[in-house]
Amino acid sequence: MNFRIVIMSVAMAAAAGTVWAKLPPPSDEAKAKAAEAKAKADDAAKKDTEQLGKAQDKAAANYRKNKGIKGSPAPMASKKK
Repeated sequence: MNFRIVIMSVAMAAAAGTVWAKLPPPSDEAKAKAAEAKAKADDAAKKDTEQLGKAQDKAAANYRKNKGIKGSPAPMASKKK
């Protein structure tokens, strides 16, 4: 029984060493590729946000039209910019 505990302890210590190993720093090419991917993701997120806002405005206008509510909705904080 003690032999199993010793073997398991050694195995866990060896596994812990591989967990704490450091990766090499990314190359300049990898950094540029990551920056380009981040820029694309930022542009896509901005586009998605604009489309979501338009869809929400359309849904709110449809709701107001069908419920017979008159008047304009309160301006959004993001549109005040």
